Amino acid sequence: MPALSEVLAALDALWPPERAEQWDAVGPVCGDPDAEIGRVLFAVDPVQEIADEAVALGADLLVTHHPLYLRGTTTVAATTFKGRVVHTLIKHDIALHVAHTNADTADPGVSDALAGALDLRITGPLVPDPSDPAGRRGLGRICELAHPMTLADFTAYAAARLPATAQGVRAAGDPDREIRTVAVSGGSGDSLFADVRAAGVDAFLTADLRHHPASEATQHNPDPRHGPPALLDAAHWATEWPWCEQAAAQLDAVSDRHGWGLRTHVSRTVTDPWTAHAASAPLTAPTNTTGAPS
Repeated sequence: MPALSEVLAALDALWPPERAEQWDAVGPVCGDPDAEIGRVLFAVDPVQEIADEAVALGADLLVTHHPLYLRGTTTVAATTFKGRVVHTLIKHDIALHVAHTNADTADPGVSDALAGALDLRITGPLVPDPSDPAGRRGLGRICELAHPMTLADFTAYAAARLPATAQGVRAAGDPDREIRTVAVSGGSGDSLFADVRAAGVDAFLTADLRHHPASEATQHNPDPRHGPPALLDAAHWATEWPWCEQAAAQLDAVSDRHGWGLRTHVSRTVTDPWTAHAASAPLTAPTNTTGAPS
Protein backbone atom coordinates (compact mmCIF):
# COMPACT_ATOMS: atom_id res chain seq x y z
CA MET A 1 0.00 0.00 0.00
CA PRO A 2 1.20 3.53 -0.69
CA ALA A 3 2.22 5.96 2.02
CA LEU A 4 0.02 8.96 2.69
CA SER A 5 2.77 11.21 1.30
CA GLU A 6 2.58 9.37 -2.04
CA VAL A 7 -1.20 9.66 -2.24
CA LEU A 8 -1.09 13.35 -1.31
CA ALA A 9 1.47 13.96 -4.06
CA ALA A 10 -0.97 12.37 -6.52
CA LEU A 11 -3.83 14.52 -5.24
CA ASP A 12 -1.68 17.64 -5.55
CA ALA A 13 -0.93 16.67 -9.15
CA LEU A 14 -4.67 16.43 -9.85
CA TRP A 15 -5.51 19.67 -8.02
CA PRO A 16 -2.34 21.75 -7.59
CA PRO A 17 -2.61 23.73 -4.33
CA GLU A 18 -0.99 26.78 -5.92
CA ARG A 19 -4.10 27.18 -8.08
CA ALA A 20 -6.32 27.70 -5.05
CA GLU A 21 -7.53 31.19 -4.24
CA GLN A 22 -5.32 33.07 -1.78
CA TRP A 23 -8.06 33.10 0.86
CA ASP A 24 -8.58 29.35 0.62
CA ALA A 25 -7.28 26.60 2.92
CA VAL A 26 -6.47 23.49 0.90
CA GLY A 27 -4.16 20.52 1.36
CA PRO A 28 -3.61 18.15 4.30
CA VAL A 29 -5.25 18.94 7.62
CA CYS A 30 -4.08 15.93 9.62
CA GLY A 31 -2.35 12.63 9.00
CA ASP A 32 1.03 10.89 9.31
CA PRO A 33 2.93 11.15 6.00
CA ASP A 34 4.36 7.64 6.54
CA ALA A 35 1.02 5.98 7.27
CA GLU A 36 -0.15 3.34 4.80
CA ILE A 37 -3.28 4.17 2.83
CA GLY A 38 -5.64 1.48 1.60
CA ARG A 39 -9.12 2.98 1.68
CA VAL A 40 -10.15 6.55 0.75
CA LEU A 41 -13.50 8.27 1.33
CA PHE A 42 -14.60 11.33 -0.70
CA ALA A 43 -17.21 13.79 0.60
CA VAL A 44 -18.23 17.42 0.26
CA ASP A 45 -18.20 18.50 3.91
CA PRO A 46 -15.81 17.57 6.75
CA VAL A 47 -18.58 17.38 9.34
CA GLN A 48 -18.97 14.91 12.20
CA GLU A 49 -21.34 12.64 10.27
CA ILE A 50 -18.70 12.21 7.59
CA ALA A 51 -15.91 11.63 10.12
CA ASP A 52 -18.06 8.93 11.75
CA GLU A 53 -18.72 7.41 8.33
CA ALA A 54 -14.99 7.30 7.64
CA VAL A 55 -14.45 5.49 10.94
CA ALA A 56 -17.21 2.96 10.20
CA LEU A 57 -15.82 2.39 6.71
CA GLY A 58 -12.29 1.82 7.99
CA ALA A 59 -10.96 4.62 5.80
CA ASP A 60 -7.35 5.72 6.09
CA LEU A 61 -7.88 9.01 4.24
CA LEU A 62 -10.83 11.38 3.96
CA VAL A 63 -10.81 13.81 1.03
CA THR A 64 -13.33 16.66 1.20
CA HIS A 65 -14.13 19.55 -1.06
CA HIS A 66 -14.84 22.06 1.70
CA PRO A 67 -12.14 23.04 4.18
CA LEU A 68 -12.47 22.19 7.85
CA TYR A 69 -10.73 25.37 8.94
CA LEU A 70 -11.13 28.12 6.36
CA ARG A 71 -9.82 30.67 8.86
CA GLY A 72 -7.15 30.36 11.52
CA THR A 73 -7.95 28.81 14.88
CA THR A 74 -6.32 28.71 18.29
CA THR A 75 -7.82 25.41 19.42
CA VAL A 76 -8.79 21.95 18.23
CA ALA A 77 -10.41 21.10 21.56
CA ALA A 78 -13.03 18.39 21.32
CA THR A 79 -15.47 20.75 23.01
CA THR A 80 -15.80 22.52 19.62
CA PHE A 81 -17.52 20.74 16.75
CA LYS A 82 -14.54 21.15 14.43
CA GLY A 83 -12.15 20.05 17.13
CA ARG A 84 -14.29 16.97 17.68
CA VAL A 85 -13.88 16.12 13.99
CA VAL A 86 -10.10 16.43 14.32
CA HIS A 87 -10.08 14.24 17.46
CA THR A 88 -12.24 11.60 15.76
CA LEU A 89 -9.98 11.42 12.72
CA ILE A 90 -6.68 11.37 14.61
CA LYS A 91 -7.95 8.83 17.16
CA HIS A 92 -8.72 6.44 14.29
CA ASP A 93 -5.60 7.20 12.20
CA ILE A 94 -7.59 8.86 9.42
CA ALA A 95 -5.91 11.62 7.43
CA LEU A 96 -7.88 14.59 6.05
CA HIS A 97 -7.09 16.36 2.78
CA VAL A 98 -8.97 19.28 1.20
CA ALA A 99 -9.29 20.20 -2.50
CA HIS A 100 -11.48 23.30 -2.80
CA THR A 101 -10.98 26.19 -5.24
CA ASN A 102 -8.06 24.32 -6.80
CA ALA A 103 -10.63 21.65 -7.73
CA ASP A 104 -13.15 24.26 -8.90
CA THR A 105 -10.93 25.45 -11.75
CA ALA A 106 -9.25 22.12 -12.58
CA ASP A 107 -9.58 20.19 -15.84
CA PRO A 108 -11.72 18.29 -15.10
CA GLY A 109 -13.10 20.20 -12.15
CA VAL A 110 -16.22 20.67 -10.06
CA SER A 111 -18.25 22.29 -12.85
CA ASP A 112 -17.30 19.53 -15.31
CA ALA A 113 -18.80 17.03 -12.88
CA LEU A 114 -21.91 19.20 -12.50
CA ALA A 115 -22.33 19.44 -16.27
CA GLY A 116 -21.84 15.67 -16.53
CA ALA A 117 -24.56 15.05 -13.95
CA LEU A 118 -26.91 17.09 -16.14
CA ASP A 119 -25.72 15.40 -19.35
CA LEU A 120 -24.70 18.75 -20.87
CA ARG A 121 -22.14 19.19 -23.64
CA ILE A 122 -19.32 21.46 -22.45
CA THR A 123 -18.03 24.04 -24.93
CA GLY A 124 -15.52 25.79 -22.64
CA PRO A 125 -14.89 27.46 -19.28
CA LEU A 126 -17.06 30.36 -18.17
CA VAL A 127 -14.07 32.26 -16.74
CA PRO A 128 -10.96 30.88 -18.48
CA ASP A 129 -7.72 30.48 -16.55
CA PRO A 130 -5.25 32.71 -18.44
CA SER A 131 -2.38 30.42 -17.44
CA ASP A 132 -3.88 27.47 -19.34
CA PRO A 133 -2.77 27.52 -23.00
CA ALA A 134 -5.28 24.78 -23.85
CA GLY A 135 -8.16 26.99 -22.67
CA ARG A 136 -9.81 24.19 -20.68
CA ARG A 137 -9.23 25.22 -17.08
CA GLY A 138 -11.20 27.93 -15.35
CA LEU A 139 -14.22 28.69 -13.23
CA GLY A 140 -17.62 27.42 -14.37
CA ARG A 141 -18.48 25.86 -17.71
CA ILE A 142 -20.49 26.94 -20.75
CA CYS A 143 -22.70 24.13 -22.01
CA GLU A 144 -25.31 23.12 -24.55
CA LEU A 145 -28.42 21.03 -23.89
CA ALA A 146 -28.90 17.87 -25.92
CA HIS A 147 -32.22 19.35 -27.06
CA PRO A 148 -34.08 22.58 -26.21
CA MET A 149 -36.30 22.67 -23.13
CA THR A 150 -38.50 25.27 -21.56
CA LEU A 151 -37.13 26.79 -18.38
CA ALA A 152 -39.82 24.98 -16.40
CA ASP A 153 -38.86 21.63 -17.93
CA PHE A 154 -35.13 22.23 -17.51
CA THR A 155 -35.68 23.14 -13.86
CA ALA A 156 -37.57 19.90 -13.27
CA TYR A 157 -34.91 17.99 -15.21
CA ALA A 158 -32.09 19.47 -13.09
CA ALA A 159 -33.97 18.67 -9.89
CA ALA A 160 -34.32 15.06 -11.02
CA ARG A 161 -30.68 14.67 -12.10
CA LEU A 162 -28.99 16.28 -9.11
CA PRO A 163 -28.85 14.61 -5.69
CA ALA A 164 -32.09 15.10 -3.79
CA THR A 165 -32.17 17.90 -1.21
CA ALA A 166 -34.91 19.69 0.71
CA GLN A 167 -34.39 22.80 -1.43
CA GLY A 168 -34.57 21.16 -4.84
CA VAL A 169 -34.07 23.66 -7.66
CA ARG A 170 -35.80 27.04 -8.04
CA ALA A 171 -35.77 29.23 -11.13
CA ALA A 172 -36.10 32.90 -12.05
CA GLY A 173 -37.40 33.82 -15.49
CA ASP A 174 -40.24 33.07 -17.88
CA PRO A 175 -41.14 29.39 -17.29
CA ASP A 176 -41.93 29.02 -21.02
CA ARG A 177 -38.62 30.48 -22.20
CA GLU A 178 -36.66 28.12 -24.45
CA ILE A 179 -33.29 27.04 -23.05
CA ARG A 180 -30.57 25.85 -25.42
CA THR A 181 -27.36 27.00 -23.73
CA VAL A 182 -26.53 27.17 -20.05
CA ALA A 183 -23.61 28.18 -17.86
CA VAL A 184 -23.01 26.08 -14.75
CA SER A 185 -20.88 26.72 -11.69
CA GLY A 186 -20.78 24.40 -8.72
CA GLY A 187 -21.18 26.15 -5.38
CA SER A 188 -21.87 29.85 -4.83
CA GLY A 189 -22.06 31.60 -8.20
CA ASP A 190 -23.67 35.02 -7.87
CA SER A 191 -20.29 36.73 -8.35
CA LEU A 192 -20.29 35.46 -11.95
CA PHE A 193 -23.35 37.26 -13.34
CA ALA A 194 -21.29 39.60 -15.54
CA ASP A 195 -19.42 36.63 -17.02
CA VAL A 196 -22.70 34.80 -17.62
CA ARG A 197 -24.14 37.80 -19.47
CA ALA A 198 -20.97 38.09 -21.54
CA ALA A 199 -21.25 34.41 -22.48
CA GLY A 200 -24.69 35.04 -24.00
CA VAL A 201 -26.24 31.87 -22.58
CA ASP A 202 -29.94 31.31 -22.03
CA ALA A 203 -29.62 30.25 -18.38
CA PHE A 204 -27.24 30.00 -15.45
CA LEU A 205 -27.36 27.12 -12.95
CA THR A 206 -25.48 27.53 -9.69
CA ALA A 207 -26.17 27.73 -5.93
CA ASP A 208 -26.60 30.17 -3.05
CA LEU A 209 -28.27 32.92 -5.10
CA ARG A 210 -29.15 35.85 -2.84
CA HIS A 211 -32.17 38.11 -3.28
CA HIS A 212 -30.55 41.39 -4.29
CA PRO A 213 -27.92 40.06 -6.75
CA ALA A 214 -30.49 37.72 -8.31
CA SER A 215 -33.12 40.47 -8.53
CA GLU A 216 -30.67 42.82 -10.21
CA ALA A 217 -29.52 40.07 -12.58
CA THR A 218 -33.08 39.44 -13.75
CA GLN A 219 -33.52 43.17 -14.45
CA HIS A 220 -30.24 43.58 -16.34
CA ASN A 221 -31.27 43.60 -19.98
CA PRO A 222 -28.58 44.87 -22.35
CA ASP A 223 -30.21 43.12 -25.33
CA PRO A 224 -34.03 43.53 -25.40
CA ARG A 225 -34.30 40.84 -28.09
CA HIS A 226 -32.73 38.22 -25.86
CA GLY A 227 -33.33 39.32 -22.28
CA PRO A 228 -31.21 38.47 -19.25
CA PRO A 229 -30.30 34.82 -18.62
CA ALA A 230 -32.73 32.77 -16.61
CA LEU A 231 -31.41 31.69 -13.21
CA LEU A 232 -31.55 28.26 -11.62
CA ASP A 233 -30.62 28.02 -7.94
CA ALA A 234 -29.82 24.53 -6.61
CA ALA A 235 -28.53 23.45 -3.21
CA HIS A 236 -24.82 24.15 -2.72
CA TRP A 237 -24.11 20.58 -1.64
CA ALA A 238 -26.00 19.11 -4.60
CA THR A 239 -24.02 21.11 -7.18
CA GLU A 240 -20.69 19.95 -5.74
CA TRP A 241 -21.40 16.34 -4.78
CA PRO A 242 -20.94 15.03 -8.37
CA TRP A 243 -17.29 16.08 -8.08
CA CYS A 244 -16.80 13.44 -5.40
CA GLU A 245 -17.58 10.66 -7.88
CA GLN A 246 -15.38 12.28 -10.52
CA ALA A 247 -12.52 12.74 -8.04
CA ALA A 248 -12.76 9.14 -6.83
CA ALA A 249 -12.55 7.93 -10.43
CA GLN A 250 -9.48 10.11 -10.99
CA LEU A 251 -7.73 8.65 -7.95
CA ASP A 252 -8.76 5.14 -9.07
CA ALA A 253 -6.95 5.77 -12.36
CA VAL A 254 -3.82 6.92 -10.52
CA SER A 255 -4.00 3.89 -8.24
CA ASP A 256 -4.26 1.55 -11.23
CA ARG A 257 -1.22 3.13 -12.92
CA HIS A 258 0.88 2.72 -9.79
CA GLY A 259 -0.51 -0.65 -8.77
CA TRP A 260 -1.55 0.71 -5.38
CA GLY A 261 -4.81 -1.19 -5.10
CA LEU A 262 -6.60 1.68 -3.37
CA ARG A 263 -10.27 1.23 -2.56
CA THR A 264 -12.16 4.49 -3.07
CA HIS A 265 -15.63 5.29 -1.76
CA VAL A 266 -18.00 8.22 -2.19
CA SER A 267 -20.15 9.29 0.74
CA ARG A 268 -23.84 9.49 -0.03
CA THR A 269 -24.63 11.12 3.28
CA VAL A 270 -26.55 14.33 2.56
CA THR A 271 -24.74 17.08 4.45
CA ASP A 272 -26.75 19.94 2.99
CA PRO A 273 -27.83 21.88 6.11
CA TRP A 274 -31.47 22.30 5.03
CA THR A 275 -33.69 19.40 6.02
CA ALA A 276 -37.26 20.42 5.14
CA HIS A 277 -39.08 22.53 2.57
CA ALA A 278 -42.69 23.66 2.26
CA ALA A 279 -43.95 25.34 -0.89
CA SER A 280 -45.71 28.64 -0.34
CA ALA A 281 -49.49 28.76 -0.78
CA PRO A 282 -51.47 31.78 -1.99
CA LEU A 283 -52.75 33.97 0.82
CA THR A 284 -56.49 33.70 1.46
CA ALA A 285 -58.77 35.80 3.61
CA PRO A 286 -59.31 34.27 7.07
CA THR A 287 -62.65 32.51 7.49
CA ASN A 288 -65.04 34.24 9.91
CA THR A 289 -66.74 31.51 11.96
CA THR A 290 -68.13 33.69 14.76
CA GLY A 291 -70.87 35.38 12.79
CA ALA A 292 -69.47 38.75 13.85
CA PRO A 293 -68.74 41.36 11.20
CA SER A 294 -65.30 40.84 9.69
